[in-house]
Amino acid sequence: MDNSVNMPLRDDVRLLGDLLGQCLRQQAGDDLYQTIETIRKASVATRGEQGTALSSLRDLLSPLDDATLLEVARAFSQFLNLSNIAEQHHRERLHRQHQRYPGDPGGDQGIANVLQRLQEEQISADVIDGTLQDLSVELVLTAHPTEVTRRTLIRKYDQMADLLGELDRPDLTDDELAFRREKLYRLILAAWSTDEIRRERPTPVDEAKWGFATIEQSLWQAVPEMVRQLERELAEQGLPQPPADWAPVKLASWMGGDRDGNPNVTAPVTREVLLLARWMAADLYLRDVENLLADLSMEAASEELLAATGPSHEPYRVILRQVRQRLKLTRRQMEAQVENQPVPEGEGFLRREQLLAPLQLIDRSLRDVGLGDIADGDLKNTLRRLNCFGITLLRLDIRQESTRHRDAVDAVTRYLELGSYADWPEERKQAFLVEELQARRPLIDDSFHASEACSDEVAEVLATCRVIAEQGSEGLGAYVISMARAPSDVLAVMLLQKIAGVSEPMRVVPLFETLDDLDNAEDTMSALLAVPFYRQRVAGGQEVMIGYSDSAKDAGFLGAAWAQYRSQEKLTALFAEHDIPLTLFHGRGGSISRGGSPTRMALLSQPPGSVAGRIRVTEQGEVIRFKYGRPAVAVFNLAQYVAATLEATLLPPRAAKPQWREQMQTLTDVSVAGYRSVVQEEPELVRYLRTVTPETELSRLSLGSRPARRKQDAGISSLRAIPWVFAWTQIRLMLPAWLGTGAALEAAQADPAQNGTVQEMVGEWPFFQGVVDMLEMVLAKADLRVAAWYEQRLAGDDVDLARLGEVLRERLTGTVNALSALTGREDLLDNNPVMRWSIRVRDPYTDPLHLLQAELMARLRQQDGDKVLESALMVTIAGIAAGLRNTG
Repeated sequence: MDNSVNMPLRDDVRLLGDLLGQCLRQQAGDDLYQTIETIRKASVATRGEQGTALSSLRDLLSPLDDATLLEVARAFSQFLNLSNIAEQHHRERLHRQHQRYPGDPGGDQGIANVLQRLQEEQISADVIDGTLQDLSVELVLTAHPTEVTRRTLIRKYDQMADLLGELDRPDLTDDELAFRREKLYRLILAAWSTDEIRRERPTPVDEAKWGFATIEQSLWQAVPEMVRQLERELAEQGLPQPPADWAPVKLASWMGGDRDGNPNVTAPVTREVLLLARWMAADLYLRDVENLLADLSMEAASEELLAATGPSHEPYRVILRQVRQRLKLTRRQMEAQVENQPVPEGEGFLRREQLLAPLQLIDRSLRDVGLGDIADGDLKNTLRRLNCFGITLLRLDIRQESTRHRDAVDAVTRYLELGSYADWPEERKQAFLVEELQARRPLIDDSFHASEACSDEVAEVLATCRVIAEQGSEGLGAYVISMARAPSDVLAVMLLQKIAGVSEPMRVVPLFETLDDLDNAEDTMSALLAVPFYRQRVAGGQEVMIGYSDSAKDAGFLGAAWAQYRSQEKLTALFAEHDIPLTLFHGRGGSISRGGSPTRMALLSQPPGSVAGRIRVTEQGEVIRFKYGRPAVAVFNLAQYVAATLEATLLPPRAAKPQWREQMQTLTDVSVAGYRSVVQEEPELVRYLRTVTPETELSRLSLGSRPARRKQDAGISSLRAIPWVFAWTQIRLMLPAWLGTGAALEAAQADPAQNGTVQEMVGEWPFFQGVVDMLEMVLAKADLRVAAWYEQRLAGDDVDLARLGEVLRERLTGTVNALSALTGREDLLDNNPVMRWSIRVRDPYTDPLHLLQAELMARLRQQDGDKVLESALMVTIAGIAAGLRNTG
């Protein structure tokens, strides 16, 4: 680690730690402070070169009473949150200094780096310009079922980061430094005095508001600044400026629209979220217009503008006052609809073009009279926002599981006495759906909704489609079908929209999630394209979603990664053959078992030709906060997406050699078998999960609005992929991320021919390089002794669980050794010193939290309902998540 570059990070961590110590002394007293310090020092000693036994730390924690355990947990958890603030601020600091942050795998490749490489590869300016003009990155914000930090604390943490930025200023006087440190202390004191744990489960509307807040506090500023920086880089490279309506990045959301397995997301909820988004957009544009009103006081104007205003010494303000009034009316109309009150009369803004027209009129006038520099200021920023956010703030996707649509169509056919649609063969289903999609007459009338055939579940599906019809297309994105398995799954959603009277149907996007579904995706889409009606409908473009969470839960990390790669290859070739543009929608999460990886690595490890200037990606709860919660970091990450998409399009990764593909299949066959032999066939795994990990305790946390399970009291198959990852992460076993992969690597390394091929793959194939890099990072966070302690404390003398625990830890050790042999690095992350340092500096604070968590779980299982123990346990869950910077 470069001490000269990263010394400020150490200084910030030390400063925040010292201020927390002062806070603890003042609020909790010297006795508790000394207890915490003793525990911290003992924890450092267990990680030192002498390796003091973990039992010494355990002996300090076991005698503590419940109330003291809570305070100790809070202290260590708070320090880890403060460390995250320091590290995030350090990233901002280095981005400002245009220095590479060594902890970013794959390196920071901004647009300037990519443009330089394109010129070196002799890619013409026309090709670059054309690709950039058509480039489309859409980030889909989703709620996170394991987002543990309360919004009120996030706000305080942001204020702390702002103060760290101010403390970097070299021109501060001693008094100014002291003032800011005092203010920083007060924020730490306020955070310490605030309950860390959300006591009420958020509603889907709450989650949507959280997404709106991220836009308001960060992305509203970041998007125009990102576009400004990109335009400046293009100018410096002598490339043409993009058109005025250029919007390389757009935003969508699942919050309030994702109803798959979430009974709390209903048609009224979706309607409310859509209206609130329009309210928020109007409010944000109103703030912009107020600023423009204050600034655009000049008199000189074009004849075109004066024709609209009449004679005026402040013509721009005349136009802006009219815009302001319409924005205020828009807000009132949205409020009235949300509250089911009479809607005020008048013409609010219903479409983007209505707000765009007066702002463009002002822009043209300023340029016509020689005030282009003024037009390039705040007005241009507002126009950039309008290009990205429209007047709906973001586009809301709808997601529902395929069987819900099948049941709805089945209810219709039974009501019409046509038989049971659900029992029909696929060919008959398709024929019926296509015929009805082309029919001019309505399929059902209002009497259907009052019939016995229309169950509550069917009524909800149809009500959702009526909301789509009512709200119009501008605020809506994709209708995603989870567990899509057949062409009829897609056609059914199209028919349900037609039944509801949707005049501008949402595009229908099949989501292929399991291993079998990914393998069959090409056949499904090929069958759809064989239907002339459908092929004509999607001639302008098709979107397909690739699932990461469920495929990894089904087949393990390596098996899922290869299935996703092959599926994308086949789909790319299929749509190229039909000359239909394809957009791949990646359902990624934060952890590697859910596809999480740095942006550039993720895009450059995709099959060549699969990006093609278009990418759609989910960004989930904690990832949203880390990547977009701060304006400066958001600018960087947005620009990274644009640069990486351009690079992957014009400098695509090399295609896999036939021998690599064959070797990859061999690896995944071994990996999937090894993974499933434990997850599906090990009789004690469910009991181990629920005994040794906090899987059952997660339900006590008021996390997301969606239940952790699809069905109650069922096995692993019913457990959602995200809590499945979260539970193993908490005990540092990280099982979903590596299980099966180690066995595959070991088998390959035992065969000299296979070993040579694998070595070649890791050196030359970006896809496999990405797999190895991500595996290395997650294994660096795994910890055998921590996992063993959970087992010792919670499984007791259970011989069967002890046997399974020993097997899992042996497999983890084998995976680490196999990976070390593959990379040639004895120590994980030898090539990533900052991440290694980040993990090691946190270990003395996460270790006590792990031991505390196991102790609290044991006590709580004996004293169920104890509020102090419950609170302390929730704090440890949140603290460990903060320490690892990863949950599900």
